[in-house]
Amino acid sequence: MRRLLAVALALLLAAPTVAQERLAIAGGRVVTNTGAPVEGGTVLLSGGRVEAVLPAGAAVPEGYRRIDAAGKWVTPGIVAGISQLGAVEVHAVDEANETVARTAPASAALALETGLDPDETAIAVTRIEGVTAAVTAPFPGRTLFAGQGAIISLGEGERAPIRARAFQHVAYGELGSRIAGGSRPAAWAEILNALDEAQRLRTGLVSPMRDQHRDLRVTRDDAEALVPVLTGAQPLLVRVNKAADIRQVLTLRARYPGIRLVLVEATEGWIVADELARANVPVIALGMENLPGRFETVGATMSNVGRMVAAGVKVALGTPDLDASFQPRLLPQYAGNMVAQGRLPGGVGLSWDQAFAAISRAPAEIFGLSDMGRLAAGARADVVIWSGDPLELSSAPEAVFIGGRSQPMESRQTRLARRYLPGQPDTGLPKAWTR
Repeated sequence: MRRLLAVALALLLAAPTVAQERLAIAGGRVVTNTGAPVEGGTVLLSGGRVEAVLPAGAAVPEGYRRIDAAGKWVTPGIVAGISQLGAVEVHAVDEANETVARTAPASAALALETGLDPDETAIAVTRIEGVTAAVTAPFPGRTLFAGQGAIISLGEGERAPIRARAFQHVAYGELGSRIAGGSRPAAWAEILNALDEAQRLRTGLVSPMRDQHRDLRVTRDDAEALVPVLTGAQPLLVRVNKAADIRQVLTLRARYPGIRLVLVEATEGWIVADELARANVPVIALGMENLPGRFETVGATMSNVGRMVAAGVKVALGTPDLDASFQPRLLPQYAGNMVAQGRLPGGVGLSWDQAFAAISRAPAEIFGLSDMGRLAAGARADVVIWSGDPLELSSAPEAVFIGGRSQPMESRQTRLARRYLPGQPDTGLPKAWTR
């Protein structure tokens, strides 16, 4: 009986999951992110992957359900370059915000995926706007090192992140100096102290009792978590804005040759764009900052992203601020503004292709996810059908596919709208939201 049960269990575990439907999205303007758009092309999806992109007029193979996209735009899903999706239900309520550990003894060792909620309200709200994946980042709290972020899929019912512990996040500049005690030298000393402790662990120079010493400013767990940063296995995202601070951060490459730097925000990145390009250091920016709201952003300009890209810097757009008004669902709007910036007298913006890549292919490439952000054979089947140009405010997603599966085009907001819009049938229920 035990053998029979064991065999039955083995067969059950080996059985394939419910087969995914084979789909052919036909007749649309297909943006592949690998070359010119394919007018009237057909995108074949099978097994959660893009099987092929066929030219106009190609017959749909047998066994595929045809989806008519004539007159529509078909693109890879939007990838939010940085966000708090899945980790924050209410920004102003600590109990509903997993991104900040204000008093925790650990810092770099914190792994955000343990606090992710795939049912967070904002995920469905963002998904129906064409965002299919997101880089979810912790935010610095008690120490400069915020911890390890994750890359998540926004697919309905998906529980595991695409990549857990995908990067380490640290603050420098004004935020870092404030956390470290009031100055940039204090912040820099803390960053070097933590990385040096990780280096000692990596090279075996730390004695067994070293982590018990009263003068040690980073725990052994945190130092161990930083070892992948030194080897380049985990990129180090550095939140920094001022040109002088960016130059200081770039010196980490000489001290720790294996480190993979990614800058976050970089409001004055345009000033040092040539240096960033030579160092091959990418940037994740909001792309909409043009006010000198702080001393470190005196050089803010809407041409920041355009100038960096023109210099050869890989730039992705994200929503790196905790301000809830910066929402990932607005990334197509931000990208469209980058195109418009290039049409203003004296402005430097992006071409349409560059702008769309900044919210799809570029963030995927920064994190080594070469199968995302493009429509090509073997890529993840994250696809959006738009009513028109996705960078135009008049356009909207009409269908979203994540991993080849059709996603519900509903969110809490759409359900509330149906309940409260004038002319809706009276349900007899009280005028309050219920589950």
